[in-house]
Amino acid sequence: MSQATTSAATSAVTSAASAAASAPALLIVEDDLALQRQIRWSLDSFAAVTAADRESALAQFRRHAPPVVTMDLGLPPDPDSVSEGFRLLQQLLDIDANVKVIVLTGQNAQAHALRAVAQGAYDFLAKPFEPDVLKLTVERALRLAELQAENRRLRSAGGTDALGGLVTRDARMLRVARTVERVASSNATVLLLGESGTGKEVLAQGLHNASKRAGRFVAINCAAIPENLLESELFGHEKGAFTGASKTTPGKIETAHNGTLMLDEIGDLPASLQAKLLRFLETRTIERLGGRNEIAVDVRVVCATHQDLKNQIRDGRFREDLYYRLAEIVVDIPPLRERTGDAVLLAHAFLRRFAQEQRRPGLIFAEEAIAAIEHHDWPGNVRELLNCVKRAVIMAEGERLAAADLGLAVADDAQGNGAVPSDLNLRTIRDNAERTAIVTALARTNGNIGRAAELLGVSRPTIYDLMKRLGIKP
Repeated sequence: MSQATTSAATSAVTSAASAAASAPALLIVEDDLALQRQIRWSLDSFAAVTAADRESALAQFRRHAPPVVTMDLGLPPDPDSVSEGFRLLQQLLDIDANVKVIVLTGQNAQAHALRAVAQGAYDFLAKPFEPDVLKLTVERALRLAELQAENRRLRSAGGTDALGGLVTRDARMLRVARTVERVASSNATVLLLGESGTGKEVLAQGLHNASKRAGRFVAINCAAIPENLLESELFGHEKGAFTGASKTTPGKIETAHNGTLMLDEIGDLPASLQAKLLRFLETRTIERLGGRNEIAVDVRVVCATHQDLKNQIRDGRFREDLYYRLAEIVVDIPPLRERTGDAVLLAHAFLRRFAQEQRRPGLIFAEEAIAAIEHHDWPGNVRELLNCVKRAVIMAEGERLAAADLGLAVADDAQGNGAVPSDLNLRTIRDNAERTAIVTALARTNGNIGRAAELLGVSRPTIYDLMKRLGIKP
C-alpha cells in the first residue's frame, strides 16, 4: 500500500472516530452478550456504552448521562423476572426525568412493555427486532431529547422577564405583561387588581425579576395575619418591645431591602396600619416596634387585591391618600373566563407538568374534556384550573382524561361522537362572520344592495353571490 493510500485510510479512520465520538451517547443494557453485540452493530452510527446488569447500567448512566437508553427488562440476578428491569427504569428516571428509555421485550411480554411506558419509558420494541426500526426509534428519541433540551435552555435563558412564569396567548394578558415589563426598571409602586387566582403573584414575581433588583422578593398576605401581629411582621420589633419579644427581629419591609415587597390583599390592611404604611411610602424609612431609630429602606412595593378599593374609600374603610400612593401604576388582570383560549392552553401546560411529576407521560385530554374546560366559567380562575388538572392526573385510571375526571360537566357540543366542537369549524366561523356583516350592512343601508356593497368594500355580484350562498333574502 502506498504512503498516500495509507495516509488517506488513516485520515478516514480518524474522521470516523471523531464523528463517532461527537455522536450522542447511547446506553445499551442487555445481559445476553450476543444480543448486546447485535444491538450495538445495529446502532453503530451512535457512540454507545453497554451494561449487562442494573448496577453497571447505573454506573454507566451516571458517568456518561446518555439521552437515550435501550434496555431489557430481564436482568441478572433474576433474568427470568422483570423486577430488576423495572427497578432500573425507576432509578434512571429518578436520576434524569428527561431520559428516553426504549424497552426491548419478548414477543409475549407486551403487558410488561405497556407497564414500562406507563411508568415513563419512551417506547418499546418486541424481540426479535428489526434493526432499521430500532435505529429509527433511537433517532427519533435522540431528536426529541435534543429539542426538549434546547427548549429548557431557552426557557432558562428567558426566564428573567415578566413573561417567564406566565402562560398566555390572550391579547389582554399580553398587554398586561408588557406593561409590567415597561415599569419594571422604575421605582413606581404597582397595584395589581384582579379576582383571586388570576396570577397576581406570578406577575409580581415577574416584575421583580425584570427589575434586576439585587435584593429578595418578599411577599406577605395582609389578610392571613392577625391584626395584633401584622405590624410586627411588617415593621419588625426590638427586643423587649412586647411580651415574648426575646430578640430584635427585622420585619418584612426591612427584609426586602434592595428588593421587592409584595403586599397581597392590601384591601384587608387594618386602618391602624394604613397611616404607618403611608408614612413609610412617603419617607422610605421605618421604625421597629419599641425602637426610636429610623431605618432607611430601599424597596420596590407591589400591592395586590381582589377588592374594589374605591368602594372601600367611599365606605371609609381605606384611606384615599394611601390609595393614590399605591396606585402609581394600576394593572387590571382579566379573569380566566375572559382570556381567549387561555383555559385550554394552561390546562395543557399543567397536564405536561403534573404528568411528568406523576410519571404518566401518556396522559392526554379527550375532546369532551377540552370542550368542558372551554365552557366552564372558572370562578377560581387559574388556581382552580391548576387544582382541577392536578387532581385528574393523580386520580384518573385511563390515559385519556375525560370531563368527569376533571369534575366538569360535559359541554352540549361535546356530547355524542366526540367530534371537534362546531364553533371551532373555520367554515362555520367565516360564514357566520360574513352573514353578520352582510345583514348589518343591509340594515344600515335600508336594504340598498349597491350601498351595502360599497360599505363592505365588495362588488354587487360578490354580495349577490354571498347572499345566495348564505340564504339571505334581499
